[in-house]
Amino acid sequence: MSHPAPNTYLQQAVLSATPEQLQLMLYDGAIRFALQGRDALLAKQWEAVYEKFSRAQKIILEMQAGLRRDHNAELCDQMAAIYGFLYRKLVDAAVKRDVQAVDDALQVLRYQRETWVMLMQRVSAERAGVEGPALASAGEPAPSGGRLSLEC
Repeated sequence: MSHPAPNTYLQQAVLSATPEQLQLMLYDGAIRFALQGRDALLAKQWEAVYEKFSRAQKIILEMQAGLRRDHNAELCDQMAAIYGFLYRKLVDAAVKRDVQAVDDALQVLRYQRETWVMLMQRVSAERAGVEGPALASAGEPAPSGGRLSLEC
């Protein structure tokens, strides 16, 4: 199977992205490949099912490998459990040809993506020194020093 030539725009976007933006790109990629795998599953295109779900699984594994327990072990354990769930659901979707399994994974991926976007907005506001209603409504005080770590 041949792969398309590297997309210069995508390469530049990745190279110039912040760590927060890279994580968002990973969520977007996992969602995109899971959706493509779902479409292939419905179309009974088994080779495409394997390829798309494999790509989504690799992204999930990459996110799991990027967890840094030295920052917040409890949060990392929770995220590792979520990533493990997502990985198993994508495997089930491919092996058992289970549309519900991929739908379950997509539901969690979309929720995690939304949560990540809200966190990025919060961090951006904190970096800018803004303490607005959106931050106050979160019901959580800012961590000591006013910095919110995005890492586990």
